[in-house]
Amino acid sequence: MVLPWPCPRVARNFLSPQLLGCHLMLTCPPPTAAAWPGERQVLGSMGKTCEMGRAVVDSPLGKIEISGCEQGLHEIRLCGRKTLDPDPAEAPAPPKQLAGPEEMMEPLGQCAAWLDAYFRKPAVLQELPVPALHHPLFQQESFTRQVLWKLLQAVKFGETVSYQQLAALVGSPRAARAVGGAMRSNPVPILVPCHRVVLSSGATGNYSGGMAVKEWLLAHEGRLAGKLACGGGSRPAGASRQALRGGSTRSQAAGQD
Repeated sequence: MVLPWPCPRVARNFLSPQLLGCHLMLTCPPPTAAAWPGERQVLGSMGKTCEMGRAVVDSPLGKIEISGCEQGLHEIRLCGRKTLDPDPAEAPAPPKQLAGPEEMMEPLGQCAAWLDAYFRKPAVLQELPVPALHHPLFQQESFTRQVLWKLLQAVKFGETVSYQQLAALVGSPRAARAVGGAMRSNPVPILVPCHRVVLSSGATGNYSGGMAVKEWLLAHEGRLAGKLACGGGSRPAGASRQALRGGSTRSQAAGQD
């Protein structure tokens, strides 16, 4: 089956129960020029038809569906269905990979390995390759792509940033609302960490995966970032917990969701 991209039905439903488990052929537009050093390696290349594959991993958040093609990752979908401990005290159980590595395209295997490290071994995240991002949103120059790429680059494990601060980082300090829209459009949550974007008041703000998931992710990162700092890591300790309590890890410029 060959469907042109973007196709609203596929963009909305290609991970729906009706289409799960099949391969889709998606024709994607050619990419625009990279705006930052290293961007081309992460954003991959387009201009050819994508044969889509999918895999499912189990995690402390419930099942996570990942989809992509040989050229890169397209989507991460949080399926939920687990009761979350809002303040995890112990390291989460290892995510269970529901498809063997030999069955996965390379970008999906890289994504599964990255998620495993995120939940269990964040100290090794810097050593792992970030899968190329091949969703059409990342292939055409736009404010949303610029914001998501800057977020991936600048806001690390255990850190938070306000909507207005992120807008300022991309040169548009008055575009806090547009940054909120970019977060809602993020096709690869957790990997591109939209959960780290909070209100300037320190309140968590909205999250497409649900407030309980955002709070769990911030608490998870705050706890493990503290352990990394004790072990000589360079990440700020407890940054996410400070955000949950009403503080901010960066300046208190007025931002909004």
